[in-house]
Amino acid sequence: MTQQTPKSAPQEAPAQASVPQPTPRSPIKVLLADDQALLRSAFRVLVDSEPDMEVVGEAADGAQAVELARATGADVVLMDIRMPGTDGLAATRMISADPELSAVRVVMLTTFEVDEYVVQSLRAGASGFLGKGAEPEELLNAVRIAAAGEALLSPAATKGLIATFLAQGGSSGEGPDSAEYAERLAALTGREREVLVLVAGGHSNDQIAERLAVSPLTVKTHVNRAMAKLGARDRAQLVVIAYESGLVRPRAD
Repeated sequence: MTQQTPKSAPQEAPAQASVPQPTPRSPIKVLLADDQALLRSAFRVLVDSEPDMEVVGEAADGAQAVELARATGADVVLMDIRMPGTDGLAATRMISADPELSAVRVVMLTTFEVDEYVVQSLRAGASGFLGKGAEPEELLNAVRIAAAGEALLSPAATKGLIATFLAQGGSSGEGPDSAEYAERLAALTGREREVLVLVAGGHSNDQIAERLAVSPLTVKTHVNRAMAKLGARDRAQLVVIAYESGLVRPRAD
């Protein structure tokens, strides 16, 4: 009788280590707010042509912009200043005052870049401003910068506008009084105050890091902590606070 060699049990293939797949980044959700339908259409074509952003809604006035910002979960609103009914300035105040919209960033669009309404918009919570005559790449870059919570467009340009306006005695009286500012500034560490002064001077994180001999990440941490302590939504508001509190004084160039 022939003996059969018992078959060995099939060997299991070694378990393959799972390789984590990169999480695809969601497109930046952009809301367009302008009373001119033709201009909104042009902006829509431009924004939708980019793979990292999409238009999620269009508003013809400020009230509709606030409503759509809430309904669409927009990341960035391109907001015209002058619109019938509720204008862009009032709409920006409404967005910045709504805790549910705290992540929404507003880029104010204006025909006249040096305009008291622009400064009031920054005070109201806008992340920055952009002239309607800007090049397409500038507008797209502004959306990306705003979505990242950075300053628009040039920190020096924003600082210069605010300094010029405040030097002319243009305080709106809408912000905290001097006592409240003093209390807020007292909460800053010495390094946070130093970083705030440099931010108001128009310096980028990299430039501040080089000047203070620290890493850009450390500077970003100081900026974020200063924003939290001062109740600022973003870097642009830090510049406004630095000037309105008197921490930084406008000077004639």
